[in-house]
Amino acid sequence: MLYAAGLEYQAMKPQVDEDELKLGLTDPAELARRLAGAKAVSVPGEWVIGSDSVVSAGGRLFSKPADREEAAEHLRFFSGKEMRLTSAVALARGGVLDWSHIDMARLLVRPLSENFIADYLDAEWPEVGYTVGVFRLEARGVQLFDRIEGDHFTILGMPLIPLLGALRDRGLLLA
Repeated sequence: MLYAAGLEYQAMKPQVDEDELKLGLTDPAELARRLAGAKAVSVPGEWVIGSDSVVSAGGRLFSKPADREEAAEHLRFFSGKEMRLTSAVALARGGVLDWSHIDMARLLVRPLSENFIADYLDAEWPEVGYTVGVFRLEARGVQLFDRIEGDHFTILGMPLIPLLGALRDRGLLLA
C-alpha cells in the first residue's frame, strides 16, 4: 500500500511480543491501537509507521491461524456471521508515539460450505495464513462475503488515508 501510494520506505521487523501485549485486552480497538503503537516505537528511526489489525466475530477475538486446520476452523466459525476488522496505524518519532488512528470495518461472511472452505484453502494457503481474518480481499477472499462496510485500506490492514494526512501535517509529504 505504501509503495503504491508513492511513499519511499524501508520495512523492518518490529521488536514486539504480541502475545504479552494482548494479555488482558478484550477490546479490539484498544488492542489494535496498542499493537500498532508498540510496533512503531520498537523500531529505531526518525519516523516509523506501525500498524496492526484485529478480527472479532461472535464475541471472540481471533489471531492469525497457526496452521491450515485452524484456518478452516476460523472460516467455519465466521460462516454466516458478521466479522469486525479493526485496523490501527501509528507514527512514532525517535521511539516516541506521535500519532495514531483506529478504524473499523464490518464484513458479513456468507454461509460457507465445507467444500468451499477446502477449495478456498487449496487455492489460498499458505498466503491467508499470514492474515488475521484468513482472507486477502484483493484475491479469492472477496468470495467469503455477502456485504462489506468500511474503508478499503482499513480492510487491507492499514487506515491509509488518515496516515497520508498525518504525514502531510508533519511535512513528510507535499501538501
